Amino acid sequence: MRTYHCFWLLFWAGQPHQSSLTPLSKRTSGFPEEEKVLVLSGNSRQDLHRSKRSWMWNQFFLLEEYTGTDYQYVGKLHSDQYKGDGSLKYILSGDGAGDLFIINENTGDIQATRRLDREEKPVYILRAQAVNRRTGRPVEPESEFIIKIHDINDNEPMFTKDVYNASIPEMSDVGTFVVQVTATDADDPTYGNSAKVVYSILQGQPYFSVESETGIIKTALLNMDRENREQYQVVIQAKDMGGQMGGLSGTTTVNITLTDVNDNPPRFPQSTYQFRAPESMPLDSPVGRIKANDADVDENAEIEYSITEGDGYDMFGITTDKDTQEGIITVKKTLDFENKNLYILKVEAANTHVDPRFLYLGPFKDSATVRIQVEDVDEPPMFSRPAYIMEVKEDVPMNSIIGTVTAQDPDAAKNPVKYSVDRHTDMDRVFNINSGNGSIFASKPLDREALLWHNITVIAAEINNPKQSSRVPVFIKVLDVNDNAPEFAMFYETFVCENAKAEQLIQTLSAVDKDDSYSGHQFSFSLAPEAASSSNFTLQDNRDNTAGIFTRKTRYNRHEMSTYFLPVVISDNEYPIQSSTETVTIQVCACDHLGKMLSCNAEALIHPTGLSTGALIAILLCIIILLVTVVLFAALRRQRKKEPLIISKEDIRDNIVSYNDEGGGEEDTQAFDIGTLRNPEAIDDNKLRRDIVPETLFLPRRTAAARDNTDVRDFINQRLKENDADPTAPPYDSLATYAYEGNGSVAESLSSLESVTTDGDQDYDYLSDWGPRFKKLADMYGAMDSDKDS
Repeated sequence: MRTYHCFWLLFWAGQPHQSSLTPLSKRTSGFPEEEKVLVLSGNSRQDLHRSKRSWMWNQFFLLEEYTGTDYQYVGKLHSDQYKGDGSLKYILSGDGAGDLFIINENTGDIQATRRLDREEKPVYILRAQAVNRRTGRPVEPESEFIIKIHDINDNEPMFTKDVYNASIPEMSDVGTFVVQVTATDADDPTYGNSAKVVYSILQGQPYFSVESETGIIKTALLNMDRENREQYQVVIQAKDMGGQMGGLSGTTTVNITLTDVNDNPPRFPQSTYQFRAPESMPLDSPVGRIKANDADVDENAEIEYSITEGDGYDMFGITTDKDTQEGIITVKKTLDFENKNLYILKVEAANTHVDPRFLYLGPFKDSATVRIQVEDVDEPPMFSRPAYIMEVKEDVPMNSIIGTVTAQDPDAAKNPVKYSVDRHTDMDRVFNINSGNGSIFASKPLDREALLWHNITVIAAEINNPKQSSRVPVFIKVLDVNDNAPEFAMFYETFVCENAKAEQLIQTLSAVDKDDSYSGHQFSFSLAPEAASSSNFTLQDNRDNTAGIFTRKTRYNRHEMSTYFLPVVISDNEYPIQSSTETVTIQVCACDHLGKMLSCNAEALIHPTGLSTGALIAILLCIIILLVTVVLFAALRRQRKKEPLIISKEDIRDNIVSYNDEGGGEEDTQAFDIGTLRNPEAIDDNKLRRDIVPETLFLPRRTAAARDNTDVRDFINQRLKENDADPTAPPYDSLATYAYEGNGSVAESLSSLESVTTDGDQDYDYLSDWGPRFKKLADMYGAMDSDKDS
């Protein structure tokens, strides 16, 4: 129980008056309180002298969280002007007036209508005044007073977070800072110990501890290992009243995670690994995977693998798979079962990130033995060389051996091998090979000057398993033999002036040879024996593969001899000696005094066989003109339009239509449907003529159907009569085509089949009067008459 004391606040009034206190009425506040009275006093405005003022209260106190059923009594207002006659009325205004706080206007008693909470509002400021009930005028000045709410311990400490998360490295020392928790109490920290908070640990011992005043959590156990336990849950309590009995408390949860450090070395789960690898395994292919286990995580578990020793140190390699931390053993060199079928390796696994603090735990690496067994596979034959180079003379006889290739099966079975030439590399089949011993020979003559190198491919395959084959390139060089005679290096245009002097050089000759000479060509020049004594020219060999032609006499006459033919023999010095005779044509020409040629009997001194360039151009132009003429003539014929059969109404004549096919007779049922001729109803009645546009549209006439046994001739005659009587027919003769030609026509039949029955003395001269179109026909029949006359 708390006791409230009342103080009088005295004011000096304008005129002296007696202050009185109204006795307290009975209250049901749940516990006895002293009476709290606020005395209101005023001064008369008419008096100018000072008067004594009495003391009165200006502050009330209320306890928060009132739990009684009645209104909570606050205090009482009393005015010095109160006379007990009911003329005064008390008015309350300010914070919560009329709602939270109410006043008895007659007695001045103030009450709180509901429970108050200091944490919501600790102080209320109100104003009180006494007024005349009848006039409403204030009899006292308005006085201000305060209602303070006294705190009780009604709020437990609250942590700033419901759950805290923290982490520390494993193997940390005792007393390592983890995290700090903070709790706040909404009670008044200046009033008692309601807001004094003390921290304690409810769960998490003996691993962690907490400082009671600061809330700092620290490690309490040495060498906590993440690999044994990674997560810890700690419960911290915050209690007010300094942790005394009866204080309120709150709790929070702290999740603590131990982070990894590299305190565990890698370890192989087994000491020996076995793998098998076929000898045909390609390079850099994986043989197998091994893995060393490391209890650490992330970069602390990264491992680097290496081969430290073993007889396969240079045959195999090992790399690390960064995703799985496995060691991948790969092939570095080609395996050979026949050479070595077992390799033993020592593989080491070591951490890449080592923490020096934990080196005392031992070396952070481990080793294991790897045994690799090489398996035998059926391998293709292997040639003794990667490539073969052979040489052969171009005059080698056919089917002579040029060289030999050798291949054998590397397997232990040593299967026999057969040889063949890849014909894609020898399309002309110049070479063949003995399938049994690999001897290569030429099947066609060789010519070095045509092709110096022949590049072929030889295939070696096992006889028992032809799919096992290998290839090797063979380069064959054709060596030269002296089989080509030397010849002139160029075409020489040689002439001699009529006024030439004796021993005058008119031409220098040189020669070439298609053959190859290792020491250089040596040519000799001489005149043919038949021209050596009688020639008008001499030949001098310069001994440097050139020769000069000189005049033998002083003057030449082109009218006596315009052209001289000088045979020259060119020989080489190779074995066997090859020689050729080349003819030099010398033209006699007129020259000036300086020796410059003026004119000769012929335009060309030495004519090549064939036509000249000018003649070829002339012939080409003639051919082009002829082609253009033919094209124009064909175009004009296409553009010419055929004249109509009937030019005008007055020009009426018979039309001749030529047919180029013969019917098969009555037995030919494929050419046309004979039933259509016998059954006119099969013809479309609404089908009109397409050669004219009728002025008046006549309905087609129905004709009686012919009997099935009606003769075709009678049917055709009937149709002729109907066409003659048809008013829709054009005003000129129209030729209708039928399968039968009768004698009803005025001109009778024009068929050549019946021409033998016609009168032989018939005159065809009238055909000449029909114009140029019938000229050909008139010539034909006119010629027949002339033959008969002759």
